[in-house]
Amino acid sequence: MISRIDLRGDALPKGPALRDLLPRADFDVSAALEKVRPICEAVHHRGDAALIDFAEKFDGVRLESVRVPAQALGDALEQLDPAVRAALEESVRRARIVHREQRRTSHTTQVVPGGTVTEKWVPVERVGLYVPGGRSVYPSSVIMNVVPAQEAGVGSVALASPAQAEFGGLPHPTILAACELLGVDEVYAAGGATAVAMFAYGTESCPPANMVTGPGNIWVAAAKRYFTGLIGIDSEAGPTEIAVLADGTADPVHVAADLISQAEHDPLAAAVLVTDSVELADAVEKELAPQVEATKHIEDRIRPALAGRQSAIVLVDGIDEGLRVVNAYGAEHLEIQTADAAAVAERVVNAGAIFIGPWAPVSLGDYAAGSNHVLPTGGCACHSSGLSVQSFLRGIHVVDYTKDALAEVAHHVVTLAEAEDLPAHGAAIKARFGWKVPESK
Repeated sequence: MISRIDLRGDALPKGPALRDLLPRADFDVSAALEKVRPICEAVHHRGDAALIDFAEKFDGVRLESVRVPAQALGDALEQLDPAVRAALEESVRRARIVHREQRRTSHTTQVVPGGTVTEKWVPVERVGLYVPGGRSVYPSSVIMNVVPAQEAGVGSVALASPAQAEFGGLPHPTILAACELLGVDEVYAAGGATAVAMFAYGTESCPPANMVTGPGNIWVAAAKRYFTGLIGIDSEAGPTEIAVLADGTADPVHVAADLISQAEHDPLAAAVLVTDSVELADAVEKELAPQVEATKHIEDRIRPALAGRQSAIVLVDGIDEGLRVVNAYGAEHLEIQTADAAAVAERVVNAGAIFIGPWAPVSLGDYAAGSNHVLPTGGCACHSSGLSVQSFLRGIHVVDYTKDALAEVAHHVVTLAEAEDLPAHGAAIKARFGWKVPESK
């Protein structure tokens, strides 16, 4: 059901070569880019008409309007299962606690007497948030996108999710209920690359956004790449990943359950166990079969995900070697199930989110830890962070110098300008002092 990679002894290479030995899903955004290009340009030139045509082509429903009526949002929340509403409300509450603490405040530094630099933090003016609607329903992704945007102070928040023929062309009602719960009243029935194009270019019904965030399939990732430079993006999210670094103290029942929990997302989902215990590896492999048989989505998601090249049990000599592997892998979700797990977690440098010990499974982070589940995938955790309040803020430096403060450093500015063969830069300083550079004090 799941393959093994033995990196014990001399099989564990040093440096970048290690990355090439680790399991990873095939996810060719460059190839998808050419396929989304005409879709994006159709939205650019035809606006809402193109969105309606693509909804009919891809989602099997002919829309009367792309924007979701306010009444549909209210009705969805009113009809929501009370238990689901209570769970969403608790998820929102916890997410707000965490994300509110991330908000930065302006800070002024006095560089010299009379010379200050202030860094002020300004929210993006308008964001478009995307929530997938393919194999599963993700009201949790509504929360994970909307809460940090709201806590950042974004003034205009719009959200898109694919049209569903089953619901008369509206996005899934649980998605709509989550939007209403969060006070998001601008919602669109648009999916995939068409939604990203709608936010990037704007249409008759949807003003353009400054930024687009949210998870999605390869077509969403390709559209984000297509519009990079025109709009800001969070990341080109690929298939979900879980890596578990475990030793002989881990419970194989827990480990197997956690691997399966991510495998049920998608047939390209990655489930990786890194361990120095052959006994644990054997026990987890034995435990996978009955747990898979006892759940849903077996043949269309879980089995192909676990059997795919992106999933494996990786054997290493010890926890030090295991840390080398997981740091090279840079998992979206990394669980540490070892003795002294907190200390081991301190040594992790590449991960989207880290889950410490047996009582912090990835599922907790997906819904109710308070953390964000929109995280870097495909090894991008070595240079990127998960979605947060900071994603929606821009730092602006404000420079305020008096005449005396400028005079003190003027000769250095002129010297550097001339060293770079940019005499007009120096002239802009000289002009303020009658073309004679003040002598340093």
